[in-house]
Amino acid sequence: MSDVTAPLRPVTLAQVRAAAERIAGTVLRTPLVASHAVSRVAGAEVLLKLDNLHPTGAFKERGAANRMALLSAREREAGVIAMSAGNHAQAVARHAHLLGVVATIVMPRFTPATKVVRTESWGARVVLHGETLAEAAAHAHGLALREGLVFVHPYDDPEVVAGQGTLALEILEDAPDLDALVIPTGGGGLVAGCAAVVSALRPGMPVFGVEVEGYPAMAQRLAGQPVAVGGPTIAEGIAVRDVGELPAAMLQQLGTEVLVVPERAVERAIVLLAEGAKVVAEGAGAAGLAAILAFPERFAGKRVATPVCGGNIDPRILANVLLREMLRDGRILRLHLDIPDRPGVLADISTRVASVGGNVIEVSHRRLFAAPSVQTAELELMVEVRDTAQGNAIVAALEAGSYVVRRG
Repeated sequence: MSDVTAPLRPVTLAQVRAAAERIAGTVLRTPLVASHAVSRVAGAEVLLKLDNLHPTGAFKERGAANRMALLSAREREAGVIAMSAGNHAQAVARHAHLLGVVATIVMPRFTPATKVVRTESWGARVVLHGETLAEAAAHAHGLALREGLVFVHPYDDPEVVAGQGTLALEILEDAPDLDALVIPTGGGGLVAGCAAVVSALRPGMPVFGVEVEGYPAMAQRLAGQPVAVGGPTIAEGIAVRDVGELPAAMLQQLGTEVLVVPERAVERAIVLLAEGAKVVAEGAGAAGLAAILAFPERFAGKRVATPVCGGNIDPRILANVLLREMLRDGRILRLHLDIPDRPGVLADISTRVASVGGNVIEVSHRRLFAAPSVQTAELELMVEVRDTAQGNAIVAALEAGSYVVRRG
């Protein structure tokens, strides 16, 4: 097992090239695709590295496969242990399964059931412990000592970092004339591995890390500030308090800048990927595009690549994000009306909405307690429209019928 408390040696291009040879055949070489729809919105030529296409749905396959391939015969017999909230867990479980190695994965108790089930489906023993990833990590280290297991760290291991760096190696092979690379950043293994490759093959080309506002741990570390993180985020895959010592040292040495994006930018990126590129991304997987959208002055007119580094998003969350964005950009209207409680009013309202081309997708009609008078009822409509102009026309049609309309 690597010791990152010793003097930290940056991962080299040679290590990444060796990792690429080592994992060939067991890890998919994912495509790099241009998305014209995404590029139009971003104001830059955006290339998407589709690492959501790995069997476990995320880039973590790369580092896990490289680290597991280097296990000695004794280590394979002893078994491995890892801590993860999802993607690293599945990657270690899968590659342990391929090698015939027993794997134990410690996950926080809040981990979605789907991720637990997927990890167990690869034959791993899953232990749920702690409220945070840090608590799960402490428990995993304790189990490793008590049971003699090999700890496979998700990002603070040079061979894991080298494996993650193969992503940048593939990108530069497919698009050597890039202007920038934008990488979602949690513990830092992926961005550190990619930065090492770019510094060797394209010195001077910027590599940007990306974190969300609630969890800017790497940005704070690099700035010499105390780490203060917390709160809910859709990008839970990069919601890290304790970044890797090795990745932090490498990024500091290479002068890598980490951009911090608001939660809303991540939601917008998820929707743009789904609608524009027809690509499903989890929050962490869309963070790179979120930065391109949030900092247009950095990337305008440039050729930029970013990985969709994970696609493991809960379908319910994806549906909610899509609806929230439709509300924000005016494609769904939420209307409140106090209406007379008499026959024919609902039909009149529906006719007025339909006359302008609106599609009523949800109706809530309350007469007993919500309305201000026993002679009235409260009506809430959800209406699907093409754009803001059509929405305004629907409101005007309703107001022409003497209805008082409130948007909500």
